Amino acid sequence: MDASYDRLLALLLESRQRQCFPSEIATAAPEFVKQVLGLLFPHFADRLECTASAIRRDVIAVEANLVRLQGLLKTLYPDTEESIPQRFITELPDIYAALRQDADAIFEADPAARNVDEVILTYPGFYAIAIFRVAHSLHRLGFPLLPRLLTEFAHQRTGVDIHPGATIGRRFAIDHGTGVVIGETTVIGERVKLYQGVTLGALVVQKSLANSKRHPTLEDDVVVYANATILGGDTVVGRGSIIAGNAWLTQSVPPQSVVTRRTEVRQRGSDSDLGELEFHI
Repeated sequence: MDASYDRLLALLLESRQRQCFPSEIATAAPEFVKQVLGLLFPHFADRLECTASAIRRDVIAVEANLVRLQGLLKTLYPDTEESIPQRFITELPDIYAALRQDADAIFEADPAARNVDEVILTYPGFYAIAIFRVAHSLHRLGFPLLPRLLTEFAHQRTGVDIHPGATIGRRFAIDHGTGVVIGETTVIGERVKLYQGVTLGALVVQKSLANSKRHPTLEDDVVVYANATILGGDTVVGRGSIIAGNAWLTQSVPPQSVVTRRTEVRQRGSDSDLGELEFHI
């Protein structure tokens, strides 16, 4: 028993000396994104003071927290640009505007939604999108590790898994949310709607393809119903297309297409013949 104990101690000591990882980053990441969302939306704020000085103080606190997180990771990522926290703050107006449009799109798409405040406060799809947009900004600015921690926190909270590297346009709506997967190189246009269980994934999973486009492109005004799977970096879903629930798609379809659950492709006509494609709860 003593020999096993000593062997364990030696193994862990060697591991920690080789890479002393800042353990608090795992708990600090969720607190940071809560702080950002509380700044942007009173729905998420622990306390609310409606004065310019209070808002200025909260903005400064967000930037200071991001500087602190950057410091925690400095040893592991010494080449990170020091200007990232300040640049992130300058992007917050655009993040806020995009999220307001996302909330409006979700409200307009869901007959069960009574108002936009309800969407912001209670819809897991909006919460996941909100965290994604924060994480995507940091990812694009080159902040290491934190973006993945943020989107994995959203994944745990909502069941929606969006890689921070994905590119997603304005007025994006996810209804219900549970089981949605959006891969790293996915490109999503404007006014796209996804329902629960949708996968936008890679057709082939190989480490050698890490720097290639592995995930599909959805052009503007595409609707993808529940549990549909769309795979492949060369797969493009044309503008205005509708993908039925449970469809499996690995090839491109032209604009205004209708893809049935049997993966039959036809041109879109009137909305009156789309009943079999929809799966609402």
